[in-house]
Amino acid sequence: MASILDEYEDSLSRSAVLQPGCPSVGIPHSGYVNAQLEKEAPIFTKQRIDFTPSERITSLVVSCSQLCMSLGKDALLRIDLGKANEPNHVELGRKDDARVHKMFLDHTGFHLLIALSSTEVLYVNRNGQKVRPLARWKGQLVESVGWNKALGTESSTGPILVGTAQGQIFEAELSASEGGLFGPAPDLYFRPLYVLSEEGGPAPVCSIEAERGPDGRGFVIATTRQRLFQFIGRAPEGAEAQSFLGLFAAFADHPPPFREFPSSLGYSELAFYTPKLRSAPRAFAWMMGDGVLYGSLDHGRPDSLLSEERVWEYPEGVGPGASPPLAIVLTQFHFLLLLADRVEAVCTLTGQVVLRDRFLEKFGPLRHMVKDPATGHLWAHTERAVFRYHVQREARDVWRTYLDMNRFDLAKEYCRERPDCLDTVLAREAAFCFHQRRYLESARCYALTQSYFEEIALKFLEARQEEALVEFLQRKLASLKPSERTQATLLTTWLTELYLSRLGALQGDPEALGPYRETRERFRAFLSSPRHKEALFASRASVHELLASHGDTEHMVYFAVIMQDYERVVAYHCQHEAYEEALAVLARHRDPQLVYKFSPILIRHIPRQLVDAWIEMGSRLDARQLIPALVNYSQGGEAQQVSQAIRYMEFCVNVLGETEQAIHNYLLSLYARGQPASLLAYLEQAGASPHRVHYDLKYALRLCAEHGHHRACVHVYKVLELYEEAVDLALQVDVDLAKQCADLPEEDEELRKKLWLKIARHVVQEEEDVQTAMACLASCPLLKIEDVLPFFPDFVTIDHFKEAICSSLKAYSHHIQELQREMEEAAASAQRLRRDLQELRGRHGTVEPQDKCATCDFPLLSRPFYLFLCGHMFHADCLLQAVRPGLPAYKQARLEELQRKLGAAPPPTKGSGRAKEAEGGAAAAGPSREQLKADLDELVAAECVYCGELMIRSIDRPFIDPQRYEEEHLSWL
Repeated sequence: MASILDEYEDSLSRSAVLQPGCPSVGIPHSGYVNAQLEKEAPIFTKQRIDFTPSERITSLVVSCSQLCMSLGKDALLRIDLGKANEPNHVELGRKDDARVHKMFLDHTGFHLLIALSSTEVLYVNRNGQKVRPLARWKGQLVESVGWNKALGTESSTGPILVGTAQGQIFEAELSASEGGLFGPAPDLYFRPLYVLSEEGGPAPVCSIEAERGPDGRGFVIATTRQRLFQFIGRAPEGAEAQSFLGLFAAFADHPPPFREFPSSLGYSELAFYTPKLRSAPRAFAWMMGDGVLYGSLDHGRPDSLLSEERVWEYPEGVGPGASPPLAIVLTQFHFLLLLADRVEAVCTLTGQVVLRDRFLEKFGPLRHMVKDPATGHLWAHTERAVFRYHVQREARDVWRTYLDMNRFDLAKEYCRERPDCLDTVLAREAAFCFHQRRYLESARCYALTQSYFEEIALKFLEARQEEALVEFLQRKLASLKPSERTQATLLTTWLTELYLSRLGALQGDPEALGPYRETRERFRAFLSSPRHKEALFASRASVHELLASHGDTEHMVYFAVIMQDYERVVAYHCQHEAYEEALAVLARHRDPQLVYKFSPILIRHIPRQLVDAWIEMGSRLDARQLIPALVNYSQGGEAQQVSQAIRYMEFCVNVLGETEQAIHNYLLSLYARGQPASLLAYLEQAGASPHRVHYDLKYALRLCAEHGHHRACVHVYKVLELYEEAVDLALQVDVDLAKQCADLPEEDEELRKKLWLKIARHVVQEEEDVQTAMACLASCPLLKIEDVLPFFPDFVTIDHFKEAICSSLKAYSHHIQELQREMEEAAASAQRLRRDLQELRGRHGTVEPQDKCATCDFPLLSRPFYLFLCGHMFHADCLLQAVRPGLPAYKQARLEELQRKLGAAPPPTKGSGRAKEAEGGAAAAGPSREQLKADLDELVAAECVYCGELMIRSIDRPFIDPQRYEEEHLSWL
């Protein structure tokens, strides 16, 4: 056996192709071109397995890609289809004549039961080689097993049901654990639950299936030769909640409901269709004497699990008397019957035979057929060959069947990925609804098809179904692409015309008030529908023209609001003098451009409300754009007009913090004209720095001068730092104000003195007030009595100046004493400096032979070095390297220049004459070598690198250079 289960297409076995037995369907024009470029693959494709058994195959089961077959009477072959080249042979170890009756493999593919004709049962686990007899099962000829899909695992089956040839139903549980010689047996328990019977007494349990519903109820379906029993109930709470004992106990006093048929094959078989492994089954098929009972499984029904039942009779030539079916397998839309020489597939929707696949006589008669619930593959075998059926795209032609049955929802469900077929279904559904006079449904379906637009529209027009036509047009409009603007404009215009015509016909008729309101709401819903927004926006000009032609101003405004054409809405309200409504639109949508455009109109009629709206919009508006409207409005000069303008400008300045010069200048002009009391407060609040004020100083000065606001002019002069002009103007208003101005130039004492002299001259000459003049001397320390005396007339007596003269003399005496003390302190400081210099000349340091450089730790005397007063010693080159990184860029450049010049300078020569000549020549050419070394020492050795400011400045420098951090980091790994 070179390669087991290597698949190939047997030349003698043709592919079995499903030929749907559904009649052809008339297809209207759909806009699709059906071109079959290559032959479509058949639904059921048969492949023979390249496998020649050593003995005859007596039984075969498959689950979860685990294939098990019994060979002869004492051999078991197990194959993992994922590893087909690694078969596993197991000897059953039977010495008697018992043969394999049936085999059962659970949904996980791990638990295998082998029922022998000698009423013994063997258990084999997928992970083990040991064949273990089930002692508790002995004496029972097992006919069927109902696996527990909810609780079954790889190590345990959970509670399962076992049906026997004597009609008994047992509950059992198997464990895969092997405890050694004295360990527990695999069959944990084996207890009877119920006995199935027919009219003649107990009947074999041909099939049994167990399921649990989503609500916790248990369902068991068991079949005999002529009956199908249903056990439905809820397990009691407690330790036995997972067991089937409580479910069957409910039927101890009365039989369960069952279906019975008169004919008999001598056996029967039940098949379930489950979409996915471990999910709930959806359909069933029961093969019995009268045919195949097919239906759906509804877990929500209280009394019966079966629904939509019907009996499909066997095809011609198949039945109890002719060629009885041996097995049945159920797929999504077909059940396959296994006969001795062929396989026939029947459509569960129509009952028609869609496949009749005959087998060659050389393979022998067919024995059994099973389905792998995990992969969906179908397996059939004879005594000498194994075959596999692939099921591909089983639902691809089901839509035609549902279409012929007028089950349009199901037909659309199964052709969603095939636009041409879906169009056919929709067209048929639309025509069907039209003939049934369900025009709205017909319109919705026609809108989804590719049928000719003109034909459908004329069809509804001829039937006088304007409402259906509107529905059709609206759905067509919603399905258009953005590039189809012409079609969108056409449909939008047509729909608008239909609605307006309908409204015009109903308007004014008191009996049609209800239909009128309904039509109006539908029209407004059409105009405001998000689905039609793009189309309506593209054709808004045409819609406005239609609305205007019908004189429907109400919907014209409504449509403009929907299209966010607020300019049209506001203009409409202004034309009809509804200024508050216009302002409400502006305030609601807050479009700055519209506010700028309509403010000149609204401010003339509702100034206070408009300014309130401006303030509410806040920073959304640019106040500069509103100045023209305010200027035009405030030109009348009325107090109310100016106050509203000032209110908004103050909001911009104080709340929004506007800094635009135009706004501040306009506010100044408003203050100067309407609120002079607020002018000076505003100027003082703006500050006295010419660089921080936001108004034009020259404009403000001219404005204040024109309106005679002298105090404001003085303030502007102060901001402009024109202190002389400020003092001159202030003297015309108030002497105290002039004094405040005179103290402003704090850094220019000469100017301050000049300003105070102006004040003193004014007080003496203009006001002739000697006491006030003396007060000026006290207020300004820069003024002396001798500065003021020339301003007094000759007849003034000295008594008025006696106190001032004495104070001046005392001040001069005090100043002389201060100068003498400072001279004595300077002489003492000079003496201390001379003494310190003498001490420094005698300071020295000692270098020992064992001293080392503080940086490189090499002997210090090995090369030139530096010694600092702190005790640190460095080689010259080491100190240079340590100092260089901490120097500023310009000092580093200076250091490089000195090193370059020292390298180029000639070395010192021996002999005094030559040395002097060399020094003279070097002096003529540039600095001497000694001067260069002195400059270098001053730059490098000005302070110790460890004790000086350089170390303090480098405190925030990382220990590792960031540019070398990655390299240093890698070196430590």
